[in-house]
Amino acid sequence: MRILVTGGAGFIGSHLCERLLGEGHDVICLDNFFTGRRENVYHLMDSKRFDLVRHDIIEPILLEVDQIYNLACPASPVHYQYNPVKTVKTNVMGTINMLGLAKRVRARILQASTSEVYGDPEIHPQTEGYWGHVNCIGPRSCYDEGKRLAETLMMDYHRQNRVDTRIIRIFNTYGPRMLENDGRVVSNFIVQALRGEELTLYGTGEQTRSFCYVDDLVEGMIRLMNVEGEDVHQPVNVGNPGEFTMKQLAEEVGRAAGIEVKVSYRPLPQDDPRQRQPDITRAKKLLGWEPTIPLRDGLKRTVEYFSERIKGSDK
Repeated sequence: MRILVTGGAGFIGSHLCERLLGEGHDVICLDNFFTGRRENVYHLMDSKRFDLVRHDIIEPILLEVDQIYNLACPASPVHYQYNPVKTVKTNVMGTINMLGLAKRVRARILQASTSEVYGDPEIHPQTEGYWGHVNCIGPRSCYDEGKRLAETLMMDYHRQNRVDTRIIRIFNTYGPRMLENDGRVVSNFIVQALRGEELTLYGTGEQTRSFCYVDDLVEGMIRLMNVEGEDVHQPVNVGNPGEFTMKQLAEEVGRAAGIEVKVSYRPLPQDDPRQRQPDITRAKKLLGWEPTIPLRDGLKRTVEYFSERIKGSDK
C-alpha cells in the first residue's frame, strides 16, 4: 500500500515508518520538523519506497494514498505549551485537513489520540467508556482538548461521510529517538542519570504512570489500522497496564544506567494527573494485542540510545 504518516520524523512516527517500510509498503513521511528530526529517518532515505516531505498539516495537501496515520502534534508539555494556539490548530485544522484528504481519496485514517483525554482521572484504571476529568481552560488544555476534539472530528466524519476511521488512545510511550529535552519523565530521568545529576521528582513522587515501549505501541497501531469489524471506529486504549510510581521509575532508570540514584523534589505542576493506567481489555479482544516488552528491558535499550547521544553532544 501507499501510506502517509504525518509527524513521521518524530519519535513514534519514525519507528512506524521503519516498520511499514519493512513490511513492503510505500511510505510518505510528512513533518514540519518542530519536534521531529531528519536524523530519525536518515537511515530510511536510501529506500526508493520512502519519501520525506516537509509540510505542516495546518495547510491542506493533496496526495494519493491508501492509509493515513495522523501523528502530527507535539506530545510533551514542554513543546505543546510552547505555542498552545498552534497545538490546537494542529489538532483541529490539521485533523480536518487529513480527514478531508481521506474522504477525497477514500483512504483509511488512524488518529493518534492520547490518554490525556482522560485528564486527571477519577476512575482507575481508565476504560474507553470513561469520559474523563479534564480542565478545559488549564495550561495543558491545548493538547488535552485538542485531542478530544480530534476524536470528535473522526467520529463525525465517519458518521456523516462514511470515512473509514480509527482512534488509538496512546498511553505513556518511551524508547530510542525520544528528544532529550522533551520534558517527559523517562527521557528526563535517563538524561539526568547519565549526566550524574539528581533525578527531579515532582510532588511526592507517588503519582503513577504506565510505560509502553515504542515497538509494542507500533504493533498495536498497525493492528488497529488493519483490523476489520463492526466496532473498529470506537477508541482503543493501547498502553502497558503495568503501573509504576515515579519513585519506582527512578529506581529502574538507575538500575538500567548502572548508577545509584539521588533525587530532588519540586512542586507538582498544575493539572498533572495523579494516576494513569490503561484498561486494555478492548485491545486484547479486538486486536489480540498486549505489550510484550517489560519496563526493565525497554529502559536498557533506551539508556543505550541516550548514552550514545549524550557522548556525542558532550564532546
